[in-house]
Amino acid sequence: MKLSVAIITHNESKNITRCIQSVQSIADDIIVIDSFSTDNTVELAKALGARVVLQQFLGHIEQKNFAISHALFPFILSLDADEAIDETLKNEIIKIKALSNPVDGYITNRHNNYCGQWINHGAWQSDLKLRLWNSKKGKWGGLNPHDKFEMQAGSNIEKLQGKILHWSYNSITEHEGKVEYFSTIAAKAYHVKGKKSSYFKIWFSPVFRFVRDYIFNLGFLDGKFGFVIAKLTAKEVRLKYKKLKELGK
Repeated sequence: MKLSVAIITHNESKNITRCIQSVQSIADDIIVIDSFSTDNTVELAKALGARVVLQQFLGHIEQKNFAISHALFPFILSLDADEAIDETLKNEIIKIKALSNPVDGYITNRHNNYCGQWINHGAWQSDLKLRLWNSKKGKWGGLNPHDKFEMQAGSNIEKLQGKILHWSYNSITEHEGKVEYFSTIAAKAYHVKGKKSSYFKIWFSPVFRFVRDYIFNLGFLDGKFGFVIAKLTAKEVRLKYKKLKELGK
């Protein structure tokens, strides 16, 4: 089985080398869809043997489906530029490539690094991702910016050992900026879908999210950053519904 690795990028010079190097030994094709980076992301990717296609950003879901259309092989491993695979997952994929009839899709755990600390609890404790699949059996869907690959009904999916390693944010300030960015995108996506907000959702939903992540999912065990993640995740929920209500006026 031949494997394409698909990555979308924009100004990812600090991450792209690590990402590509983690898959170089198993990939038969590495395709990078870059939305006109102004740093040297493109040069770094090409130097590591990736094919680069420039495309204005279409949206998280749309950009990843665009990447599928440029992959050379139907079986695809999809990674974000701030991700890499560990050795265990790499060995699992090597075994899959040797199969004459692999299943349709594979899920694996993602381990998140926040400001230099690996996070083991809270909202990120069970971060299962479907990232290795036969692209003929599904497509990217969900609601921007929270994309997910949706397999066709009846598809066979198995879980792999190993992890996708995710370097999420280098600073709290960076995370705060993404909260504003993602809440705006989510509000617009909800609005297009005809979803409505309310003062109840604006105030109750973030409280519920914080209590769930920080208390019931043991986010407090991750110390200071466990609290920050729960707080900013709740803030993103509040801003999403607040912006959605403003769009509905």
